Amino acid sequence: MPLFAIPFPAFDPVAIAIGPFAIRWYALAYIVALLIGWRYCLALSERPPRLIGRDHVDDFLIWATLGVVLGGRIGYVLFYKPGYYIYHPLEALELWHGGMSFHGGAIGVTTGIYLFTRKRGLSMLAFGDIICEAMPIGLFCGRIANFINGELWGRVTDVPWAMVFPGGGPLPRHPSQLYEASCEGILLFLLLFTAECRGARRYPGAVSGLFLAGYAVARMSGELFRQPDEQLGFLIFGTTMGQLLSIPLLIGGVGLVVWARRRPAAAATAPAR
Repeated sequence: MPLFAIPFPAFDPVAIAIGPFAIRWYALAYIVALLIGWRYCLALSERPPRLIGRDHVDDFLIWATLGVVLGGRIGYVLFYKPGYYIYHPLEALELWHGGMSFHGGAIGVTTGIYLFTRKRGLSMLAFGDIICEAMPIGLFCGRIANFINGELWGRVTDVPWAMVFPGGGPLPRHPSQLYEASCEGILLFLLLFTAECRGARRYPGAVSGLFLAGYAVARMSGELFRQPDEQLGFLIFGTTMGQLLSIPLLIGGVGLVVWARRRPAAAATAPAR
């Protein structure tokens, strides 16, 4: 063990308080992510091949919000603590305490994309490509919120930047939330941005597949440093729940990229207004 460990900063969980009204950092992270992601998607809709109009991106914001919040929370309840919430169902509504599942949020947003594009007569894959390019922004903000909340800390380690987390015992641990913010957020964003610059959206579904596969690799790698959820521990072959849930994303993502690249490129069009 190292002779020195970085103490966890004493963050106030409340970011803004006006009288009885309070906004916690966790909620603020999601608000900021949705707003920045929305603006980024608007900018993407103006770039070739222009398959999706700005008005559709505008109208999808509320759908995306519901998909992230409802899907993320339901996924956490079902994937990570089903036994607990059976006996404490009202606590499932206490979002300010944290507890969101990316995989559940992905299902929620995907469901929203399917219903929205079907209603509007749009290409689900072309629309999904734009949304997926903004997803790393939300992942980055969410992981920073995890760090501020002092949750989802890493495994015990002796690296010089190890940190002692409240609730994590006296031993220094990996700040795995920051690792995941870097890989799932920054690196994945740069990967998708590079694909965007090379015209990947001309093949609807290619960017979505790249996002799914890229996230799966980043998440499965990050789980090597993250302490498994206490109520679950290590699962089959020493894997974690996050790794197991990412395997279908990796397979599906690679398959989607291969399928999309084998199809003819979409012709550039002026977006519908």
